[in-house]
Amino acid sequence: MTALQSPFARKLGAFVALSEEELSALDSLYGRRKAFPAGRDMVHQGQTDQSAYILASGWVCSYKLLSGGSRQIVDFQIPGDFLGLRSVLFRTSDHNVEPVTRVEASEVLAKDLLETFSKTPRLATAVLWAASRDEAMVVEHLVGIGRRNAKERMAHFLLELGARLKLVGLGSTSGYACPLSQYLLADAMGLSAIHVNRVLRELREEGLVTFQHGQVEFDDLDGLVLLADFDKTYLDHDGPLLK
Repeated sequence: MTALQSPFARKLGAFVALSEEELSALDSLYGRRKAFPAGRDMVHQGQTDQSAYILASGWVCSYKLLSGGSRQIVDFQIPGDFLGLRSVLFRTSDHNVEPVTRVEASEVLAKDLLETFSKTPRLATAVLWAASRDEAMVVEHLVGIGRRNAKERMAHFLLELGARLKLVGLGSTSGYACPLSQYLLADAMGLSAIHVNRVLRELREEGLVTFQHGQVEFDDLDGLVLLADFDKTYLDHDGPLLK
């Protein structure tokens, strides 16, 4: 897969129209491709000298592990996402990254990343945009846990995933493939797995969305948007700002 064909390039293309030079710089970051099995951490909390990764295929989750052994999933990453960027810049990882499915990712060393940024500042700006968008999503998740009820929270989460996947060519307004279990959803949204099951059943019975057998299908997209009060402007998917 070349940089032009990659989900990462499609994602960055939502902010900046990438030039041939910038696509070539992206290609140089794709040299160290690695595969990781599901369930084995790629990044460990507290690890130093950690590489970053560009996710090419598969899904992962980022989570914090507390001293008592409990964990909180902060977010899920999909193809096109940068993994561990903060860990590289901080020099010590402040979270874990665990593959939900088998994944393929390109390892990016700190020195290579900084060298690429120095040569292609517009590309660095685009990566900063992507990191800022990820921060905006974490803010929305915090609002969801603190102020949305369980049904609104689930609806908002499924719509956000749909918008993210559509951007990189893996989803549509009809739906998308989703490998997340009810236990993972519960861990991310501060609910029990039983509560997640009940909420998904209610949303299906109300004719809004069906999530079964690894597939999310939007039965009434407008109704789901209305229920979640979903305003996608925080995702900033309106086309390149920089030409």
